[in-house]
Amino acid sequence: MKELFQHTAITDGITVRVAVNFLPEQSRIEAGKWFWVYHIRIENDSNEAVRLVTRHWRITDGHGIVNFVEGDGVVGEQPLLKPGQSHDYVSGCPLSTPHGSMEGYYTFEREHGGPLRAAIPFFPLAAPATAG
Repeated sequence: MKELFQHTAITDGITVRVAVNFLPEQSRIEAGKWFWVYHIRIENDSNEAVRLVTRHWRITDGHGIVNFVEGDGVVGEQPLLKPGQSHDYVSGCPLSTPHGSMEGYYTFEREHGGPLRAAIPFFPLAAPATAG
């Protein structure tokens, strides 16, 4: 299963895995729009429950323009992960260039402590050469 995820970051027992794919059927290359879908798996290998509270993304396009996206939870949820549990979700990212990158972090609240900032690994967004 872990082979499905190309990118991984581990912070204090929280593992964030990412698989990313370019979606030509959602892209409009003639209009300068490229679209990727990414699958995130968050695994709690720590000794206490954690709740995902916020997300913080740094999205960079092929021109070096950076956009920051912050918000509560992920896809409308703030999942509670007990030790040994995982949470999966899928989302997407449009860009006006055929390549770019994403990275960031999640903020969790620990069951018996303060906040935990878990890294989301850097991952490239790269359309195939045939897609623009």
